[in-house]
Amino acid sequence: MSQAVDASRIPELSGIVAFALEQARAAGATQAEADVSLRQGLGVTVRLGEVETIEYQRDRGLGITVYFNNAKGSASSADVSPGAVRDMVAKACTIARYTARDPFAGLADPVEMARDVPDLDLYHPWELTPEQAIEMARACEAAGLAVDQRLTNSEGASVSTHRGVRVYGNSHGFLGGYPTSSHSISCVLLAQDGEDMQRDYWYSTARERAGLESLEQIGRRAGERAIARLGGRQISTRKAPVAFAPDMAREFFGHMISAVRGTSQYRKASFLLDAMGQQVLPRFVQMHERPHLPRGMASSPFDAEGVATRDRELVRDGVLQGYVLGSYSARKLGLSTTGNAGGIHNLLVDSSDGLLSREALLARMGTGLYVTEMLGQGVNGVTGDYSRGASGFWVEGGQLVHPVHEVTVAGNLKDMYQGVLAVGSDVDRLGAIHTGSVLLGEVTIAGA
Repeated sequence: MSQAVDASRIPELSGIVAFALEQARAAGATQAEADVSLRQGLGVTVRLGEVETIEYQRDRGLGITVYFNNAKGSASSADVSPGAVRDMVAKACTIARYTARDPFAGLADPVEMARDVPDLDLYHPWELTPEQAIEMARACEAAGLAVDQRLTNSEGASVSTHRGVRVYGNSHGFLGGYPTSSHSISCVLLAQDGEDMQRDYWYSTARERAGLESLEQIGRRAGERAIARLGGRQISTRKAPVAFAPDMAREFFGHMISAVRGTSQYRKASFLLDAMGQQVLPRFVQMHERPHLPRGMASSPFDAEGVATRDRELVRDGVLQGYVLGSYSARKLGLSTTGNAGGIHNLLVDSSDGLLSREALLARMGTGLYVTEMLGQGVNGVTGDYSRGASGFWVEGGQLVHPVHEVTVAGNLKDMYQGVLAVGSDVDRLGAIHTGSVLLGEVTIAGA
């Protein structure tokens, strides 16, 4: 195999997938699917100017799943030579013959397969040497430490670049692939004032190098955030409005997506069980899924089953329009796949009342807690009970007045979603959910 990891490998990888499917068909499988990928990456971390780690990644993998009249068997290997592929298919077939039949198992319906694979501009390789990455990480960390003399320590600055190419095919005749890239820069700094020590970070990630924030911006933001947390204190237990910063709002809405996944629905393990068609958010909140955003971090022309991805309205006027489904969960629920095998694709949280700037959102809050970090995993996906450690800033008169730590934000997610008052324009696009800050009405804050 050649050394390139780009679109030029697609014909070669397509041949490997086609060969695996041919072997499965010859072994008597009624259906089969195969997925092969190549990945390459470089990551460097520098701490206090010294190199801590240099990691180089290069791997490949092939997975095959076969079905014998709804009995399923799977196998995988890093060896993609013809002999290894034959052995892997044989093992998958053996597993399937000893597996109980599941009437819902199998490929997605042929009519759902992607007919075209649009170019979403997801591949922008960064030809970065370890020496260049080290100097960039040093510059990022130095910019952060220069913010204030109270920045006395560092957990390091990191620079990484990754690229990959994937081809998926199945016995419906679908065969498609595309290359992707992702790059990131991050910095974690510690500030100290007497006995008070605080840690904070900042990062940027993008498909292309030009889409990253500058090294200096990332370092300075990490330093400023760490300094701002000095002097943190508890507040007394109370009920008050709470606003989540954009990255925390992404987590907040992520709990909703988990609750409306098909697996949570058919297992009856969701606080939003059978919620399709119900009011789950205020009328002004909209959620649009946009899988084909150019250079989007969660963009994809087809899902993990070859199903065409398409625009959809997940929430319209606060009403849940459907679930997040792959083919298996869709069949279990008597529905059709939504092209979400493998996850959500660029979910945009919007407001028909208009998005507020952070300043306007805090002004509307008046007095309350602006959360910039959550701790712990205190979320019950079945009941919706929510109790997580938090830190951030106390707000009075619409202004941040002092940092807050060692408090707990508690409530029930169904009530918290209904209590959303506004969505911010400071949108975080670094993950699969794109949202700005979100303001909630009164929530329990447990403190001193």
